[in-house]
This record gives sequence, C-alpha cells and structure tokens, in this order.
Amino acid sequence: MSQEVRTLEPNGLWNKFADLNAVPRPSKKEERVIAFMKKFGEDLGLETIIDEVGNVIVKKPATSGMEDRKAIVMQSHLDMVHQKNSDTEFDFDTQGIEMVIDGDWVRAKGTTLGADNGLGVATIMAILESNDIAHPALEALFTIDEETGMTGAMGLKGGLLEGEILLNLDTEEDDEIGIGCAGGIDVTARRSYVEEETPEGVVGYQISISGLQGGHSGMDIHKGFGNANVLMNRILFDGFENFGLRIAEINGGSLRNAIPRESVATVVVDKVHQKAFEFELKTQADTIKKEFATIEADLEIMCTVIETPTEVVELGVQEGITRSIYAAYNGVYRMSPDIEDLVETSNNVARVIVKDGEIKVGCLTRSSVESGKMDLATKLRASFELSGCEVEFSGSYPGWEPNMNASILPVLVDLYKKLNNEEPNVAACHAGLECGILGTNYPDMEMISFGPTIRGAHSPDERASISSTQKYWKFVLEILKNIPKK
Repeated sequence: MSQEVRTLEPNGLWNKFADLNAVPRPSKKEERVIAFMKKFGEDLGLETIIDEVGNVIVKKPATSGMEDRKAIVMQSHLDMVHQKNSDTEFDFDTQGIEMVIDGDWVRAKGTTLGADNGLGVATIMAILESNDIAHPALEALFTIDEETGMTGAMGLKGGLLEGEILLNLDTEEDDEIGIGCAGGIDVTARRSYVEEETPEGVVGYQISISGLQGGHSGMDIHKGFGNANVLMNRILFDGFENFGLRIAEINGGSLRNAIPRESVATVVVDKVHQKAFEFELKTQADTIKKEFATIEADLEIMCTVIETPTEVVELGVQEGITRSIYAAYNGVYRMSPDIEDLVETSNNVARVIVKDGEIKVGCLTRSSVESGKMDLATKLRASFELSGCEVEFSGSYPGWEPNMNASILPVLVDLYKKLNNEEPNVAACHAGLECGILGTNYPDMEMISFGPTIRGAHSPDERASISSTQKYWKFVLEILKNIPKK
C-alpha cells in the first residue's frame, strides 16, 4: 500500500517520506532513525554530524550562483507521535507505517501517519539529494524528541550552526506563515493510596469512553473536542454522588500532547442500586452524546458488567482526586488580547492512571505568555494539592516571540502572493515549535515556519493533503531561490 504513495508528485518528497515511514521512530527511541539519517547524509558525501544528544546535522554547499546568499538552516524533527485505534493491531517499535491514498489525502491504516513532522524531514532530504534544485549554503537540522519534551532542541549547543535564517517546516496549514508559538510545561500530580477490600454485595462494571476525535492539544484545543478524561471523571463523580460508586482502576488518555480519545474505568456499585445506576448512566451518556453530537459523532460510552474487582481506591482519596480532576482547568484558558483568534493559554488533562495504589494525572499547559503559562500551571497545582497530591513541574520550554522585522518575512509573503494570488496568514500558533528553544543559543538567527496542510495530527485520523503538498513544494523551491543576499 505504501508503494502507491511513491507515485505521487512531488516524487522526490513522497519517496523520501515513504523511506522515512519505513523506519520506526517513536519519541525517545530514535536510535534507528538517527542511524538512518546519518547513513543518508554520508551516502551523499555530505558532512554529517550527530551532536551529543542525537540531533543530526547535514551540511550542503551552495549551488552554483547562490554563494552570495545568506546561509540557511532547514529544520524538522525526526520523532513522531504514536497513536492507534484500539482495534488496530500494530507494533510501533517494529513496524513501518502502512500508508494509503484516500482521495486527496494520504493517511495510515488505523495509526498516526507521521506527516508531523515527517513531511518536513522528507522535504529536506529531497533537497539534500537533488542535483538541480538551486539553494544557498544549507544546513539540515533534524532534531529528536520534539513531541515529548523538545530535548533535542534544548540540547543543541551554540556554535554548531552557521546559518543566518532558519526555515522550520512544522506548520500544518499551507496558507500560514508562522512567526511565533506557545511555550509549555508539564504538570504532573501524583499520590499513593491504600487499596481497600471491595465491599460485599456489589457488582463490578467496566465503563469505557471511545470514538472521540482527539487531536493536537495545541492546534486543536480551541475546537471543543471531547476530552475522555474529563468526561470519565464527570461520570465517576456523578456515580459516587448518587450511588456510592467506588473506583478500582482508571486508564485514560495516552500522550501529553494529544487530546485524550479513550478512557476505561473499573468500578463497583452496590447491588441494591444496580438498576438505578445503569439507568442513570445511560441517561447521562445520552446527555453527553447530545452535547457533543455536532462535533463527536462517533462518541461511544459503554457500561458492561464484569467480574467484581477485589480492591478499590481508599474512599477519602477517591473523593479528593475526583474533585481535583473536576476542578482542573481543561481547554482554552485565555485568548490573546493582542493577536486575533490566537489561543494564548490552555491546558490539556492528558493522562489519568489509577492502579495498584498509585494515582498519576498528567497535564500539558501551554501559553505564548510565560507568566500566563505559570499562572495556569500554579492553578492546576493548587487544585491537586488540595486533595493531597504532590505536584511536579517539568519539561518547561519557552515560546517563540514574533519578530515582524525579520528580513525573510516579506520575502515569503511576496512569494506566497505571487504563487497563489492571495494573502498568506501571517500568524503565531498555539502549538509548541522548536524555534523559541533554538533561539536561546542562536539569538541572532531569523526564524520562520511553514508547511503543507495536515489534519488530525497526534491522532489515528492524521492525514496529509496531496494537493497542498504540491503547493507547498513549489513554495519551498521559490523560497530557496530567493533567499536574501549576505
């Protein structure tokens, strides 16, 4: 199936994307893709460097006649988000992505596609391999671990790169020219609990939420998609308030930067309340599905009788953590007062695990304003500390402050207008791009971001537009020809 993708235009880009997608490349397990990129650069006879954290840098001299242009850095990240549908059998650690063509879209069979940021990586690979694409002196920077901490960008030392302009290829709307992004911080709440023996005279249930769209916790946070962890907590809270429901286990969400699509909870309810509980839960499920009917058409909330678990969460702890999750802010916290339609600050309640005497709730808080990021993170910390949790802040990274005076910006704007007969959308985004981090060690480097249209990033619905990729490729070639002189 992936062979069909190799016939698409631009052929060089799609072939490199297919090559890349044959290599497993989960975040924090990039050894194989690092080796793949090292061999690629060395086979081309180009200077290839692997820095101390695993970023790969490939340097290519300017083509004839382009020696007087400013040197550029083209940058994309090697890792990809690993998500699959619950009914898809797939091992991300050993299998390559299985791609299919669906009209104007390339998608994967039941998994994430890796277009984020594989199409950017493939673009750079195609340029490095080419013999007929005009470009100035070029440094290709392939970073690692962008999706789970941006440790590649954080670990890149100053002095390795000489380029004056950085082209980041990690934007997901083909009419957008990115000039800024949000920073982020992980907020993780933990506490232990005593497992109590399950009371007698109860019935066991498995409650599951599935079929939500999920998506990117930055780019999609304003769309109102359902969050499986939030919805599950609503159901469990109501079940306890009305019927004394006790929780045995919860497993909700997956990745910090993905809006949770699924959650499963094991609970018990006194048999005397069995019929009333089942009726109330169905009523509540119907209510929630009605609330989300226009945006979450595939939402499923199921309740199945199962073997009664032997232990449940300590009662006081259960009351506290369900209240904390209810109080924990999820979604858009503040819109930017300065940039129209830009989400300034948000939070994603990404992961909820309750099992074997341990509770873990993981959130990713984003903001383009550092003080706003820390304000919301502190609000979350207070919410969880009230129920006895220990709260850790980690993985903090800065946003990317827009520079409207960058010399490369009018070049891209003019080229976009000439190619497409319309104005581009010059904007900051609510996703976390690596530009802000890279700028700490390269403060004088101008940076800009763009890319082809990708939908559903960080979910199994991820798909890349074929026509948009063709449009984007033409834009890339024109940009390379029109880099300003030194």
